[in-house]
Amino acid sequence: MVRVSGLASGMDIDQIVSDLMKAERMPIDKMKKQKQTLEWQRDDYRSMNLLLSEFNNLAFNMTLQSSYSSKTVSSSDETKVKAAATSSAANASYTLSNVTMATAAQSISTSIDSSMDPTKSLWSQRGSMDSSVWTEKTVEQAAITLSADTSTVKLAKGAISAVNQNTGTLNSISVTTDGTSKEYKVTIGTKAETLGSDEVFINEDTGEMTFGTTLTSGSTIEAFSYQQNVLKFSITTYDSNGKATGDNTDGSTPFEFDGSTSLNTLLTQISNSKVGISAFFDEGTNKVVMTRKDTGNLSSADSGDGSNMVFSGGFLTGFLQLASDAKGTDAKFTLNGLETTRKSNTFTTGGVTYTLQNNFTGDVRVNVSNDTQKVFDTIKDFVTKYNELIEKINGKITEERDRNYQPLTDEEREKLTDKQAEQWDVKAKSGLLKGDSILSSGLNQMRSNWYASVSGVSGGFSQLTDIGISTSANYSDRGKLVIEGDGTKLKEAIEKDPQSVMDLFMKSGSTTSEKGIVRRLRDTITQTVSKVEQRAGRSTWTSEQFLLGRNLKSVNSQITSFESRLTQVEDRYYRQFTAMEKAIQNANAQSAQLSQYFS
Repeated sequence: MVRVSGLASGMDIDQIVSDLMKAERMPIDKMKKQKQTLEWQRDDYRSMNLLLSEFNNLAFNMTLQSSYSSKTVSSSDETKVKAAATSSAANASYTLSNVTMATAAQSISTSIDSSMDPTKSLWSQRGSMDSSVWTEKTVEQAAITLSADTSTVKLAKGAISAVNQNTGTLNSISVTTDGTSKEYKVTIGTKAETLGSDEVFINEDTGEMTFGTTLTSGSTIEAFSYQQNVLKFSITTYDSNGKATGDNTDGSTPFEFDGSTSLNTLLTQISNSKVGISAFFDEGTNKVVMTRKDTGNLSSADSGDGSNMVFSGGFLTGFLQLASDAKGTDAKFTLNGLETTRKSNTFTTGGVTYTLQNNFTGDVRVNVSNDTQKVFDTIKDFVTKYNELIEKINGKITEERDRNYQPLTDEEREKLTDKQAEQWDVKAKSGLLKGDSILSSGLNQMRSNWYASVSGVSGGFSQLTDIGISTSANYSDRGKLVIEGDGTKLKEAIEKDPQSVMDLFMKSGSTTSEKGIVRRLRDTITQTVSKVEQRAGRSTWTSEQFLLGRNLKSVNSQITSFESRLTQVEDRYYRQFTAMEKAIQNANAQSAQLSQYFS
């Protein structure tokens, strides 16, 4: 629609229409403020639910026996024996005496040639080893297409066996260039000689091929096979039940290494395998040391006094000369008069875990008792978290609503600084949950959960006040809990009857009166959270699934409809002013025409 803006009348039509529309927009501004208020209220509810859910998770830990049955352990000499206890350990004293610690099986090689470099490939130092330690393995080399002109190409593997050229199994290599194939005679060795244009030399140490002529880009070295030298051997170890740990049918663990592998790399891979051995080379003595990671006499179940590590293969038994008679020893000690043994220096019995530190004669006493301080701290922390929870919720439901501060419209916000708008929003958001019935009811029920007696408790503590926890006498605290005095009464209750204290908090039951305080609290919190969700939903819910969501959807629909109506009203104003402008133009034209007749 063409709009005429006061050319005839001299009036600012756009400003007049804008002012008229301000009055028309008042209802929609009110709707948008209502929408913002609903969104803030929804977010406040969800923040309360987050607090309740976090406290519920903390309360779950208070339903675990370990929260009330912590043990403290003391050793009369921790340089000889250290100990720790689980919640199942009985309060008692234990005496360990005449301790001989467990040792791990160990096998040490003979001295290796001093010229051996553990960082270089074993094949390049094969002169120090008997040839029987090596095994030849066939490698299938895939075709290689060159991406650039070159005369050298490296195979994936080194330690190439010269048997290929001696037996004729690899006496030539074929190269195809532009559809034409050419055969290159193979020579395998350690030093390239003068090559003819139809010859190729393979370095047996590195696997590098050198051709007697330059091969052009795009040429293909056709697939072929060759023999590679590898080290093959196996090691057998056993677990604490005497079962072999390897994957072979005989229980051994197989190993295979390229000849290009160094001694250090070989030993590292053995150490990282599941065979359970730490292996290293000692440069000072030029010896290889292999030690079981686990202590104790770990031999086959069929031979309780047999070897703990069985070696096979020429490299281990011939070159290194590792003996297969290594044995570990079990720990021996007397515990409260009972002579016994263990495979490990760390063992658990009766809920107490002992760690032997040294061999010794004589006695070391280990005492197990309730860790009263830790249980006290756990309960105190729970009470503190509860007080923080109700303080925050009470703060929301008692916060005053200042109706002089409504949500800002876009135009109102533009007139304020960022700081002023932020301060306004704080006041406008206040009191949105004042007097909320769901949260108020939840708080009242939680208070009742704390103070009602727990029936069927074993022992003398059936109420919170029995263990020195009561309500604050200060009304403004609104039901906060207080641990009486310095906590002496609570500590005495934990020390005197820990089972009764535990039942008071976490007892199970079919009725509310039979349930412990924490289980009641969790039931109340779950119910409260569910009710709040019915009103404010979750972030993953659709608007139809909760009350405020449905209200927001209704307001959005009203806003959309009203905005459509405002567009029609604005168009109507412009049509009216356009008609006025045209009438004035016509009147002005007639007046001018009449003036001509009188001039």
